[in-house]
Amino acid sequence: MYLELNTICKSFGRGETRVQVLHDVSLGLEKGELCVLLGPSGSGKSTLLNILGGIEEADSGQVIINGDRMENMKEKQLSVYRRKHLGYVFQSYNLIPNLTVRENIEVGAYLGDDPLDIDTLLHDLGLWEHQHKIPNQLSGGQQQRTSIGRAIVKNPDVLLCDEPTGALDYSTSKEILRLIEEVNAKYRSTVVLVTHNDALKDMADRVVRLKDGRILSDTKNDVRIPAADLEW
Repeated sequence: MYLELNTICKSFGRGETRVQVLHDVSLGLEKGELCVLLGPSGSGKSTLLNILGGIEEADSGQVIINGDRMENMKEKQLSVYRRKHLGYVFQSYNLIPNLTVRENIEVGAYLGDDPLDIDTLLHDLGLWEHQHKIPNQLSGGQQQRTSIGRAIVKNPDVLLCDEPTGALDYSTSKEILRLIEEVNAKYRSTVVLVTHNDALKDMADRVVRLKDGRILSDTKNDVRIPAADLEW
C-alpha cells in the first residue's frame, strides 16, 4: 500500500467534555487512487483528512505514506514533508488577496522540488486569461481553480480535498470535480476527497463511508463514472 492509516483514534476535550471523534480507523490506498471519504457532518471525515495531512495529530495509531511513518517525524521534518509531498484544497479558497492568480500559484511552486510548468497549468485550469486578476475579481469557481492550481503546482504525491465544491453552485461544482479527476489522471496524484454528497462516490476508485468516527464500508468501484456525468 502507498498510503496507510492503521487503527487511528482521535478525541477532543478532556474529562466529561471529552468526545471520541475517530475509533480505530484503518485504511489503505494504492498510488494514484482516487478515494472519496463519504459521510454526514460530524462523522469524522475532515478530522481524518487533517490527520492524514499532518495538520492534526492522532491520539494513537499510525500514518504511513510511501513507507514514511509520520509519528517518527519531528515537527521540522513533518513541516518539510507536508510542503514537499502534500497538496491541500479546502472549501474556503485561502488565496492571498493582493496577489494575482499567477502569483498565488507561484507561491505553491516555490514549495516543491519538481514543480509543474505554470503556463501549462494555467491553460489546463482554464485560468490563462485570468492570470493577472486578483481574487476579488474572480468568480467562486475561478478562485477554487486557483486554489487547486496552488495545491498541485508543486506536483504533490497526495492531494487532499476537503469539501472542495461545498461553496459552489451545481454547474461549477461539476467543473471542479472534473478538474480534480483530470489532475488524478494526468499527474497520478493519490487523491482523497471528503464530501457528504453521495453522488460523488461514483467518480472514485475507492469509496469509504464513515459514521460516528467509524468506517461503515470500504469498497472499490469496478467502473468509474466521469464527473461530468454525475447527477444530484
